[in-house]
Amino acid sequence: MTSRDPSSSAIPEGLSILALGTGDAFSATRYGACLSVEHRDGDRIHRLRPHPIRKILREGRDTSDLDVGSFDACVLTHLHADHASGLEGWAFFHRFALRRPATLLTHPAVARDLWAHLQPSMGVLLNAKRQPVAMREEDYFDVRTFVDAIDLGPFRIEARTAWHHIPTIALRIHAGGRCFGYSADTAFDPALFEWLAESDLLVHEANLGPAHTPYAELAKLPAEVRAKMRLVAYPDEFVPTDVEPLEQGRRYVV
Repeated sequence: MTSRDPSSSAIPEGLSILALGTGDAFSATRYGACLSVEHRDGDRIHRLRPHPIRKILREGRDTSDLDVGSFDACVLTHLHADHASGLEGWAFFHRFALRRPATLLTHPAVARDLWAHLQPSMGVLLNAKRQPVAMREEDYFDVRTFVDAIDLGPFRIEARTAWHHIPTIALRIHAGGRCFGYSADTAFDPALFEWLAESDLLVHEANLGPAHTPYAELAKLPAEVRAKMRLVAYPDEFVPTDVEPLEQGRRYVV
């Protein structure tokens, strides 16, 4: 599956990650956690969708020539606003500017509440005669649900449920013989971490509360695991010491 915009930013050989946002829900200095997963053939998928996504793309160091149409799909881990607040704008842009549905990949438990989440603001549109027209989820989205794995172009996307307040999935994304792992929001779970640790690059959250992973748990891990790990969605005031944080706007080759 080719990129929608093959003339956009050059992608390095193999699998790579663009850190579009690295903040948590209350960050005053960074955009909410958002990653672009890219493959050398020009394929791109987004992980999550915070608002304002077009501004986020425009301001990134390696993303200024990217736009919504540059991506083949969005992978949604869960529906908390710091991760999914941009879904409305993402879908409206596809409908009115790109004139095609937005491809959305997620777990059935997340998809179950998607339209209830969006229907109050997207369920009615005015036609040319200013008459209200009822809209459906499929008028905006091509939702493809999966429990264990799904293929999209060169990507093999695997999911595993995470421990969080609402249905949430962690991800492993394979392409070009490499694997990228993402914890999503989750309480620390040794079994989930063992699954993620098989990745060549692992991005893990480090935040506060019973449904997040304390940094102290990650700092205890073996040095060889910490070396291939990067942190995301940690509080602004926290400065990690033993695990490198993701740098917003930077591209990482897996």
